[in-house]
Amino acid sequence: MAEALCEAVDPHPGQRVLDVACGSGTAALIAERRYCDVTGLDYVPGLIERAKTRARANGQEIDFQVGDAQDMPFPDDSFDAVLSVYGVQFAPDQERAARELLRVCKPGGKIGLAGPIPDGWSGDWFAAHAQYVPPPPDVPSPLRWGTDDGLEELLGASTRSIESDRRTALQYYRSIDHAVDVFNTYFGPTIQALKMLDTDSQERFRTDLGHVFDRYNRATDGTAIVENQYLQTVATPV
Repeated sequence: MAEALCEAVDPHPGQRVLDVACGSGTAALIAERRYCDVTGLDYVPGLIERAKTRARANGQEIDFQVGDAQDMPFPDDSFDAVLSVYGVQFAPDQERAARELLRVCKPGGKIGLAGPIPDGWSGDWFAAHAQYVPPPPDVPSPLRWGTDDGLEELLGASTRSIESDRRTALQYYRSIDHAVDVFNTYFGPTIQALKMLDTDSQERFRTDLGHVFDRYNRATDGTAIVENQYLQTVATPV
C-alpha cells in the first residue's frame, strides 16, 4: 500500500515529505528512497524507535518524531507531500486531524491516504470488533475516511481536487490462526478489545476474527492469503 501510494503522489527528489501516524515508518522509508527530505510522526514512542532502527539498518536519514496527528509540531505549509497509510484515519478527532493535514501541506502539494473502507475485509473486521467492544458514541468510525462523502466532509472545502481509487492488497500468513495471532499481538484496536473482555469473550472474539480472515482467504493450501480492498486517495490543497 505504501509503495502504491508513493507512486500515486509521486514526490520528487529534494521535496519535503511527511508520513503522518507513520507507525514503523514504511511509507517514510519508501519516500526517502526517492531522495526526498522525509519526516515521520507517530504518537507511539515504541513505533518511532522501531522506525529509527529500520532507517539506520538501511543507511537512510529520516527525521522520526513522537507527536500527535491532531496537533502536529510543524509550521504551516511545511511539506510538499503528506502521506498516511492506515494511520491518520484512527485519530479520534477527525476534523482536527484533517485540518492538520491541510495546514502542514503546501498549497498545490499532495495529500496521499491509504485506508480502510466500510465493506470487504475492513468493514467486516471492524464490525467484529464493534460487536464485542462498541466504539464510544462520540468517536466517528475510521471507515469514514474510506468514503467519498467522508472525504468531501473532511477535506473538500480546502482542496482543489480529491481523487480516489479502490485498490486491493494481499495479506500473507502461515494460516488463519497465525493471522489472528498477528493482529492480537500487533494491532492496537484488537489488543485494546482483548483487554476489555473476559476469557470466554476473548475466545469467541478470536474465533469471529478467524471467520473474517477465512471469508477473504484466497489460499487453498492451509495458508492464508487475505484479500483486503482499501481506498487510495490523493488530494490537492488549494
